Amino acid sequence: MRLNENTVIFGDRVVLVPYRAEHVPTYHEWMKSPELLELTASEPLTYDEELEMQRKWHLDEDKLTFILLSRPESSTSIPKSRVLNPNEIPQCKMIGDVNLFLPDGKDGEGECEIMIASKEDRRKGYAIEALSLFLSYLTCTLPLEPNHLIARIGASNIPSIRLFQKLGFGITKHVKVFDEVELKYAAETNTQLEFDILEVKERVDWVGLKVSDKVGTYE
Repeated sequence: MRLNENTVIFGDRVVLVPYRAEHVPTYHEWMKSPELLELTASEPLTYDEELEMQRKWHLDEDKLTFILLSRPESSTSIPKSRVLNPNEIPQCKMIGDVNLFLPDGKDGEGECEIMIASKEDRRKGYAIEALSLFLSYLTCTLPLEPNHLIARIGASNIPSIRLFQKLGFGITKHVKVFDEVELKYAAETNTQLEFDILEVKERVDWVGLKVSDKVGTYE
């Protein structure tokens, strides 16, 4: 989607930038991992196929993607959320991506997903901040109603399920044939499911996040 082709969003620890050709070499290396292919339900692609996919995603109106960068350690306290200069952004480490799919257009449901590629970058708070910024951006900019947001996650991927629960998503379905659960924002968790429901007490109010003052231009 061209909506975010020149958009950068600055968080305390992460920076969201549009997926461009410059990111394809690293992304292609990531997707050689059998673990990431399984977690993202993806097929392995050649480098040329990955490059063509990036071009396609840039233009498709039913997809929106940001690449996640971690802020350099030297800038995390000077101050947090400070808009980085263009020459500072290349110093940020590429750590993952976050996506929206709109199979039925902007009036239908929007499926969200996030990937933190390296195990060493997981469990550091990057994913929850990135998703909070991303969801706030979607609902303010598209706009997309919060209660139209869903996530589909493999039933064994407990960290991702808990992540979306913390963001206010309830487990509404367990699709046994794919062994995945579907979560929907602001929905009550279906306690009748044949699935071990996880109780999450900590919640993050991303709806109240003011993202407009965190947005800049990605040159």
